Amino acid sequence: MQEKKSLGLLPKLLLGITGGVIIGAIFSTLQIQLPIRILATFNGLFSNFLSFVIPLLILSFVTIGIADLGRGADRLLGISVGAAYFSTIFFTSMAMLFSWQLFPVVLQQQSIFQDLIENPKDFLLKGYFNIEMPPVLNVMSALLLAFVLGLGLATKKDENNVLFDVILSFQKIVEKLIHHIVIPLLPLHIAGVFANMSYSGKALHVMIAMAIVFTMILSYHFLTLVIHFTLAGLWRRENPFRLFMYMIPSYMTALGTQSSVASIPVSRQQMKEAGVQEDIANFAAPLFATIHMPGSAITISTIAFSLAYMTGLEVSILQAIEFILMLGIVMVAAPGVPGGGVMAALVLLESSLGFNETMLALTIAMHLAQDSFGTACNVTADGALALEIDMLFKRTSETE
Repeated sequence: MQEKKSLGLLPKLLLGITGGVIIGAIFSTLQIQLPIRILATFNGLFSNFLSFVIPLLILSFVTIGIADLGRGADRLLGISVGAAYFSTIFFTSMAMLFSWQLFPVVLQQQSIFQDLIENPKDFLLKGYFNIEMPPVLNVMSALLLAFVLGLGLATKKDENNVLFDVILSFQKIVEKLIHHIVIPLLPLHIAGVFANMSYSGKALHVMIAMAIVFTMILSYHFLTLVIHFTLAGLWRRENPFRLFMYMIPSYMTALGTQSSVASIPVSRQQMKEAGVQEDIANFAAPLFATIHMPGSAITISTIAFSLAYMTGLEVSILQAIEFILMLGIVMVAAPGVPGGGVMAALVLLESSLGFNETMLALTIAMHLAQDSFGTACNVTADGALALEIDMLFKRTSETE
């Protein structure tokens, strides 16, 4: 008997947004608050649960991420990780600089969005009750503890390290929690937010702004790939467009599966066809699928800075730089499930930029609505980075 294939996250999210807007409009016309307030109650509980889970996610994934990288620390790994991190923060910074120039032209600081941060209780209907779920650790403590544990475990060469095994088991528990509870409930959470906004008559303005921001994000993805493959082509003295065409199957695979990990076999094959040495391709494809995420980082940061601009939330250049540098680290350790990157980034949005519950929900919705394009940008850029790393080691070998 064949298993029924469930809808993917993106269709569920779009159904949630559409359903939320329709529900809000219907009950606004009927002047009935009950269903909207029930959804608002769920949203409050879900947000509190997320606040409880996120420090656990950061602690487990960042610890294992640093420990794993340190355990295999050799020259190729060190250079590859450094190149992936630099690529992520460079292109994210580039997107930020372009955005800050474009926001005054394409977006407006509207009172609709200012209410999201200044008067969220007046802007949206309240739930019937709330249950506090205080995190075991605050975000900064979780991050610092993860660094301490990760660096400590990275120095341990013993394969049977008990602490590493315990944290790895804990990571698997957190990953299951994200995969089986948080991600499936996200569409309902997003539906509740949009139902509330639709009830107040604000949803259309938000969706128009979302469409503008999406266009900007896709433009940044395209520019990232153009620059990456141009550099690879110049260094290798090959046609950048031809190199890019080799990675098109990877782009399409990621677009369909919404998963960098699922694209590894295709990426590995296309890297080799583009001219990357087999041993470099075998190493780079799985590593970069896990740690090189410029598309996702660009998406999260552009959404964050656009919401900050529209709400009138002041973000200094130092705050922005700190956010991008930390986001690059978080992307390395982000869980490999659809939406895992934005889940891990919520901590930074709240602690570094001061986002509230509604702004966090909008960030999740906007990110997941185009997550497949960010993933496709990630895996395609992996090919360019592999070509660059391959050339670096060829040049190094020639000089030795």
